[in-house]
Amino acid sequence: MSQVSAAESTLRNSIAEFDLGDDHQQFLDLADKYSRQELYPLAEKMDLEESWPDGLFEKLGSDGYLGITIPEEFGGAGSDLFTSGLVLQAMSRWNHAVALSWVAHDNLCANNIYRNGNDAQRRKYLPGLCSGKLVGALGLTEPGAGSDALGSMRTTAKKDGDHYVLNGSKIFITNGPIADVLLVYAKTDPEKGPKGISAFIVEKDMPGFAVAQKLVKMGFRGSQTAELVFDNCRVPAENMVGEENKGVSIVMSGLDLERAMISPICLGICERALEISIEYAKTRTQFGKSISNFQMIQSKLADMYVWVETMRTFNYRVLAASNDLEIGGGGRGNIHALTAASVMYTAETMAKVLHETVQIHGGYGYIWESEANRLFRATKLLEIGAGTTEVRKMIISGELLK
Repeated sequence: MSQVSAAESTLRNSIAEFDLGDDHQQFLDLADKYSRQELYPLAEKMDLEESWPDGLFEKLGSDGYLGITIPEEFGGAGSDLFTSGLVLQAMSRWNHAVALSWVAHDNLCANNIYRNGNDAQRRKYLPGLCSGKLVGALGLTEPGAGSDALGSMRTTAKKDGDHYVLNGSKIFITNGPIADVLLVYAKTDPEKGPKGISAFIVEKDMPGFAVAQKLVKMGFRGSQTAELVFDNCRVPAENMVGEENKGVSIVMSGLDLERAMISPICLGICERALEISIEYAKTRTQFGKSISNFQMIQSKLADMYVWVETMRTFNYRVLAASNDLEIGGGGRGNIHALTAASVMYTAETMAKVLHETVQIHGGYGYIWESEANRLFRATKLLEIGAGTTEVRKMIISGELLK
């Protein structure tokens, strides 16, 4: 064998390495069919009324779409983060409001408790979260602390016998109005700054906890969002997740996973946006012919296709890289830069895709009730949530310049 042919043999790749395998593709197709049949019919009403359907989490649980990354012994599916990302991608195609609430429940709350909680906490909370009888949320962001969520955190937790007493507030909390179980961060040693943060599992009925207000949003309107208040909220000491003052590692690894899991939302929304743009271009007539015959429209569709395909490739690459992120890992190194880069790229690219979607739909895209408009209004959140685009650039450059 020549040196050239030997090198070719070594370097030759399969297209499967750049796409989904049969099992993952089948799982995505099943989740897509389910979301189209069960979640899409709810989307318009949820957006117009900013409402959440009663019993939806229990239905998702009974149909096998909760606890994707949770082992079967705790009521989950026993799968991995990559598979969870595929479920999120499929849901986002058809009802991105449900998808956002789903990821807050399944990834930010349930998966965090599984990865960082002790066995007693897992057995107490995970079965209910996996069945949908309990709805989960994550409480990190505060009114005075956005991008500086850790350094500016003011919510405190003081030890009082066998309880901790929490005081403070959280804002922009997805699932806040409907959550039964919340993973909440508070400062147990304020003098230590970010190194004095601890994590707690808070139940909605614990004395001193309240939903201050439900927030009205521009996009993702069906996904419920709230400001939460902790007024001498008494939380059993056994509900501390991990060690006291060690919550920063939970936050940072959780944020990396959260960023990896925002990208599938962007991808799913953009897949649907491209689909409805193609359909509209084929059916809308002007000057006696379909607008799909106009080269300007063809150019827009070609750009959108390329953007969606590059989003897909980057998204899958980073999901795979995040799949084996160890407990307590994250917040540093290549994975920290990769997850920030993934969500930065997909969110910014999504804005371009949806800009063209509305442009193709013309006046109909500007109407509030149209699907194109609903998808367009979702774009901005994904450039803000889990660290703004500017913060993502700081993370990437910080890792590059180390």
